[in-house]
Amino acid sequence: MEGTNPVNKKLAAALSGGAVLVLALSGCSSDDSSEKLNSWAQQVCDAVQPQAEKIEAANTAIQKQTSDNSTPEDVQSTDSKAFQDMSDAYDAIGAAVQKAGAPDVEDGETKQKNAVKELNDISTAYAGLRKQVDALDTKDQAKFADGLKGVATELDKLSKSGNDALKTLEGGDVGRAMAQQESCKSASAPATATSS
Repeated sequence: MEGTNPVNKKLAAALSGGAVLVLALSGCSSDDSSEKLNSWAQQVCDAVQPQAEKIEAANTAIQKQTSDNSTPEDVQSTDSKAFQDMSDAYDAIGAAVQKAGAPDVEDGETKQKNAVKELNDISTAYAGLRKQVDALDTKDQAKFADGLKGVATELDKLSKSGNDALKTLEGGDVGRAMAQQESCKSASAPATATSS
């Protein structure tokens, strides 16, 4: 039974890198931003909070599978559901940023457009990982472990790339406005736990 676990640990490590991406949706300082920007930030933060919790739960589910002596079937179904949940969450966050419109800052429209595209791309990537996991052969332990290694590699790439537009969106005044929202403060809290 040992075959899957080390690989699934690698998967969990890669995943925790990706999950913090959206949980970092809050800045630090608290300068007064314009009312317009504050209302934009509140709309986005309120929408992000439940999705951040969903991502966190998916992350925890995969982490949990690594500590048990799980069967390939268990690992497959847990990972598959977790990737689907993450795909849905990023999709919902993209929709929320789209719906909120452009933030009231310089180049707000471009920043918003880029962030939405990025969130949608991340959502699509997680959906792709789900397909990859679903296609793994659980009857053959060695093959399954190899397949899982491939998923972990993809996940690692995903967690390292693709949050530049989000960082840009959250820079400056937008980040400051978001930092003041209660829902963003609570959404970003778990990030410290998973990013170590």
